[in-house]
Amino acid sequence: MTLPAKPIPAASQPNGSGASRQGDGARAPVISIRDLKAHCSTCSMRELCLPVGLNAEELRQVETVFGNRVKLRKGDSLYRAGEAFSSLYAIRIGSLKTTVLAEDGREQVSGYHMLGDIIGLDGIGTDHHGCQAVALEDTEVCVLPFERLEDLARNMTALQHNLYQFLSREISRDHHIMLLLGSMRAEERLAVFLLNLSDRYRRRGYSSTEFVLRMTREEIGSYLGLKLETVSRLFSRFQETGLIQVQGRAVKLLDPAALKQLVGQRS
Repeated sequence: MTLPAKPIPAASQPNGSGASRQGDGARAPVISIRDLKAHCSTCSMRELCLPVGLNAEELRQVETVFGNRVKLRKGDSLYRAGEAFSSLYAIRIGSLKTTVLAEDGREQVSGYHMLGDIIGLDGIGTDHHGCQAVALEDTEVCVLPFERLEDLARNMTALQHNLYQFLSREISRDHHIMLLLGSMRAEERLAVFLLNLSDRYRRRGYSSTEFVLRMTREEIGSYLGLKLETVSRLFSRFQETGLIQVQGRAVKLLDPAALKQLVGQRS
């Protein structure tokens, strides 16, 4: 079990890959937005985040609410199941997984979240988080206090619309996972997973055919409802048949069209 996350010192600046260079281990308070070099207006993830479509004045108001950033080291928990809900979190750098405990006590991966995603929506309905969010690599998130966000959204139609869109996407994601686990064969599940990652990286301006898997094979299996042995065997089969090229966690999609055909999608 990981310890609750504490912010990394401000001196540790993230590099381009999303990994933060470690300092001397000292801890510091979260950083005020007044001290940040990157505000919503200059953030590369703005078009995937809540401020999308806001004018300059609306953006200024939002920036006063999104007041803190938290840096996590790999393995740190951003929040845990059962903790009181107070904020949403926009991933600025890095990635996290969300997990829940199955009835038999096993940890089940319920989501994979990358830069540009907003997490914490599970706590809105009950005022408590229903899952745990754990950093898969050195990660930085913007803290979005929900009560203040609601106040702004009441008077800002575009922000309210964006918030509703994110809630809708969360519902759609849950339905997608149910479909994935309930009706697809093992090879279809892995193909859909890779194609989904490809599309998400493309929308963020990165290569849609070459990327690094931040989750382990075991975590991917947990997310897809497959055993580790099955996931490893499928990766080998996909490589042998020329669908992908795998080197450690680095994956290259050699034939995306064939992957789409495998799951019945048109190119």
